[in-house]
Amino acid sequence: MISARRRSTATSFVLLVALAAVPVLATGATTQASDATAQDAPVFPAAEWERIADPATAGFSRAGLESVRAYTEEQNTTAAMAIVGGSVLWEYGDIERVSYLASVRKSVLAMLYGNHVADGSIDLDKTLEEMDMDDIGGLTPGERQATVRHLIMASSGVYHPASNPGDSLDAAPPRGSQAPGTYFLYSNWDFNAAGGAFEKATGRDLFDALQTDLAEPLGMRDFDRSRHRKGGDMERSVYPSYHMHLSTRDMARIGYLMLREGSWDGVQVIPRDWARQIVSVVTPVQKMNPAPVRNGPFGYGYMWWVGDGEAARGAFAGAYSARGAYGQYITVLPAIDMVVAHKTVPDDSTSWAAYQGILDRLVEARCGDACS
Repeated sequence: MISARRRSTATSFVLLVALAAVPVLATGATTQASDATAQDAPVFPAAEWERIADPATAGFSRAGLESVRAYTEEQNTTAAMAIVGGSVLWEYGDIERVSYLASVRKSVLAMLYGNHVADGSIDLDKTLEEMDMDDIGGLTPGERQATVRHLIMASSGVYHPASNPGDSLDAAPPRGSQAPGTYFLYSNWDFNAAGGAFEKATGRDLFDALQTDLAEPLGMRDFDRSRHRKGGDMERSVYPSYHMHLSTRDMARIGYLMLREGSWDGVQVIPRDWARQIVSVVTPVQKMNPAPVRNGPFGYGYMWWVGDGEAARGAFAGAYSARGAYGQYITVLPAIDMVVAHKTVPDDSTSWAAYQGILDRLVEARCGDACS
């Protein structure tokens, strides 16, 4: 377990059998109750998150939150939390259970890049050739002109096999057909190579960086460095996946750091400009690939899914998400000062559509000044 003590600097950074998920409306029984609202100055969790004793004080209906609970009971959700103004508005299930993050790892890696981009140890515009990065069977000369920035944009134009599945490489155009930076494709080769580029440029293992640059400054309660493992088929690619394992309550800390633009209780854990940049639209929804992805509500930033188009309105204006297989999600809704963390322990799964139902019901539970 990581100490809750915050460091003054941030530059130094499996599957399990599912437990029965017991729905709980946050009551403040285990921690000091908070009357914080989204309009108050934000608070930050110490060892534990504060709970909002009366949801009406935060502009939410208790009956509305009960409807969120009832809906969530019908899903495969293992645990979920909704944070408003830095306090727990609503929670469900075993929020301490640590399990696989799936592709949420990519959004966390984007955060880890920030301090190293700022200090110059990572040059986003350095090419793979300049980084001396290649792969099994060799990359083409054109592919080696892709930059680190293209990797984190998922637009490298490199369609080499990845060491692990779970992406859109099956829908990739022919190798060499797309110039670097011109064609978005959700490719684990890009993301795994981005992990390799991070380690090569910084000289650090990215799991060590995860511990010192995020887990410790944020006071993660359930972080265990030994749980994190690289893996994949290394006969397909030299770049392994870098799977992370966190609890739901520590996922919420990740989302809350992003909501506060990299600041944590007076410490700038990641640069503010970087926190904004990685969740800004780089690839708009109408340019996503393959074509069916253009029907969704998301464009893409730097390894974060960013709300774009008609769906990015009202409470969802400016929203962004980290998304992983089986039902691992972190969503930040700046318009209503909310963070939602959601986890489903494999072998079960919660689709994005089912999770969107939770988000929609949380938004609908707002009652504002009409709360009683």
